[in-house]
Amino acid sequence: MAMTNPEKTMFIFISVVAAVFVLCVAAVLLLVDANAYKSRLEAAASAALGMDVRIGGQLRIALFPGLLVTAEDVHIRNMEKSVVSAKEVTLGFELLPLLRNEFLMTNISLVHPEITIERNAGGKYNFEKPQTAAAILPSGDLPQISLSGGMLHYTDRKTGKGFEAAACKADVRNLQYADEESTFPARQLSFAADIACANIQARDIAVSGLRLSVTGKKGVFDFKSVKMNIFGGRGTGSIRADYSGAMPAYQIHYSLPQLRIEEFLKTQSPQKIAEGPMDFSVNLSMQGKTASELKRSASGDASLRGKNLTLNGHDLDLEFARFESSQNFNLVDVGAYFFAGPVGLAVTKGYDFAKVLKGSGGASAIRTFVSQWKIESGVLHAQDVAMATSAHRVAVLGGLDLANAEFVGVTVALIDSKGCAEVEQKIRGSFRKPVIEQPNILKSLAGPAIKLLKKGRKLLPGGECNVIYTGSVASPN
Repeated sequence: MAMTNPEKTMFIFISVVAAVFVLCVAAVLLLVDANAYKSRLEAAASAALGMDVRIGGQLRIALFPGLLVTAEDVHIRNMEKSVVSAKEVTLGFELLPLLRNEFLMTNISLVHPEITIERNAGGKYNFEKPQTAAAILPSGDLPQISLSGGMLHYTDRKTGKGFEAAACKADVRNLQYADEESTFPARQLSFAADIACANIQARDIAVSGLRLSVTGKKGVFDFKSVKMNIFGGRGTGSIRADYSGAMPAYQIHYSLPQLRIEEFLKTQSPQKIAEGPMDFSVNLSMQGKTASELKRSASGDASLRGKNLTLNGHDLDLEFARFESSQNFNLVDVGAYFFAGPVGLAVTKGYDFAKVLKGSGGASAIRTFVSQWKIESGVLHAQDVAMATSAHRVAVLGGLDLANAEFVGVTVALIDSKGCAEVEQKIRGSFRKPVIEQPNILKSLAGPAIKLLKKGRKLLPGGECNVIYTGSVASPN
């Protein structure tokens, strides 16, 4: 459709105004030395953040898309401690609002930033502003933020824990701030972001290929499609952190198929304790402000399963066969491997786990390994915890009270083909000072070829027994 004369006139007028505006801005860029405004930009940024901002390099100004101001060698410090440094920081502004002397920032881009987050012994973070700082975020839409080639250092001085993340990139969009009263500042933010880091190192644990997306609104943060390479496997999961109520609440769903058990146990011992692929999964919900509250409220399930594994340092079948003559083999030693699965080695703090790892020589072929636990109010209940060697089965019954750090009626038993206990051993008390009872011989380990121990009990009449295990690990016999 052809334009009328008034429409043509209006179109020509707008085009001329736009051209003149672009020429004016270009002339300003050519004639004005951007570095003359460095101190003003530092002062404005310092006031906005409530922290000390310094630009060590040059300032550059460019057009399209929008007005771009790039600062080189930027450093942000709070109370004399570094929080952020970057090779380059680019601020983007819309052009038209400049005609009204308004600066509408659209995006912030950081190149090779190094972010340092530190939590001191009193629980304060190094980026927290002093009470005298009056700077607050403006309400409404905030600029889009992106970073590339980033590095993150996190240190908790109270716990001694921390991690480093390298080669990170992030895109934060739809960022909004609600200027309303809240005891938890994160409730005032809403955003969506995609984050990726090539490598993360936390003490002896290495993670690579981390990718995730996260959304936040009114204090509820959903971390979705959390993927990472860890312990030789590729895990995936999701996390919801809900700070909208009086008590923070968390939901965690994670699965790590085909992890290498030798890589997992390497974090506890340089020796190759076990070898083979295993599948790990956990579904957990908890709430609280302290570690103790989180433990007491934890509910869900955890599972570690594997087949055709190799256990180094112990020939379990040989040791079981020699049990009658040696009388010095603890079934709890075998149980320690189950505890080292979904709940880590926290429950073995008071147990000589180093002795278990060292072993007595030889190796064991583990046909099937299952460590399935139900978690209720901070207590792990053994649902199906057992393993089968070439000739024997071992099962674990009872529970682990993580909140109170205690064993709850734990029994480690050598079981026959019917699921009846041949030998059992109990462990009770705290994780740090466990009480391990002597093995209780209930029946012969190898039929008529081996006599019952003198201190052992007689076979039950008629060969009947109390079945204690009905789980998924089949008898090798």
